[in-house]
Amino acid sequence: MNWFKGITFIQPGFLWLLLFIPLMVAYYWWRNQQLHGLFGISNQKAFAPKVKSNIHIWRHYGIFLRSLVLTGLVLALARPQSALNFQNETTEGIDIMIATDISGSMLSEDFKPNRLEAGKNIAISFIKNRPSDLIGLVVFSGESFTQCPLTIDHDVLINLFHDIKNGMIDDGTAIGMGLATAVSRLKGSPGKSKVIILLTDGVNNTGSIPPVTAAEIAKQFGIRVYTVGLGTNGSAPYPFKDQLGHTHYQKIPVDIDEPTLEKIAGITGGKYFRAKNNTDLTDIYRQIDKMEKVKIAVTQYHQRTEHYLPFALAALVLLTLEILLSNTIFKGAIT
Repeated sequence: MNWFKGITFIQPGFLWLLLFIPLMVAYYWWRNQQLHGLFGISNQKAFAPKVKSNIHIWRHYGIFLRSLVLTGLVLALARPQSALNFQNETTEGIDIMIATDISGSMLSEDFKPNRLEAGKNIAISFIKNRPSDLIGLVVFSGESFTQCPLTIDHDVLINLFHDIKNGMIDDGTAIGMGLATAVSRLKGSPGKSKVIILLTDGVNNTGSIPPVTAAEIAKQFGIRVYTVGLGTNGSAPYPFKDQLGHTHYQKIPVDIDEPTLEKIAGITGGKYFRAKNNTDLTDIYRQIDKMEKVKIAVTQYHQRTEHYLPFALAALVLLTLEILLSNTIFKGAIT
């Protein structure tokens, strides 16, 4: 029965008393067999009833009602209860800005399919694993701008992530500007923990704000910066098209300003990572994900409801009915 779903008995030992019901029925049947004698007659006409009555059908009402009374009393004694469990979660939340380089060198194919696309795909997986965080996106090259402000609507953020490509803004590598733009978006955010993940494959060569200055500003606002240098060791294949539109490759040197990236991370209390391929970058995001897990306070509530009363009342009603019937309609009958 669906009614019993979620019901537990606090005193289940009393349920053993239900075994008395079949014993009680067996004793009733045996007693009735002993009270009905047999005698032979030559003709039954003298004993034929003058008026037909169905009252004999109900002569076993007593044992039926008493069985139900005993069942109700036993279930009531076993104290059936239903439990309602629920929990309340509270979280501080982490606000994250991803600042990614989209300069021409990000098309190098030491990552698959290239640095820019690999960075996008891996960052999107990171976003999907953090549904409760406010996350935004800043892109930079020769300049910087906010592609997506902090949002909890990660579907919108992911769509905007897909849209970024090289050539959206003038070429160059303005690391300081990219970091400063991300800081400006985070400084007034409601989160108690604020994080920037900055990815680049080059050296700051343009922009009005030096990277270290931007890092000092981030520190003032309590923003932690994780810096990621993208690129293999030595040189990387870079695609270019000739006048006929054919794609060719040339080796370009990998030149990452690791000392500056390490300094940015050190000033803000973050960490510098070096990614030489897709696997490295995936592992870096996984490490950041572990380091930036917010603590969730969970309060559990347990509410129990007693259900013995309906069984007790049903037993009382049935017992009263059995007494009334035995003293009125079935008075004198063997039950």
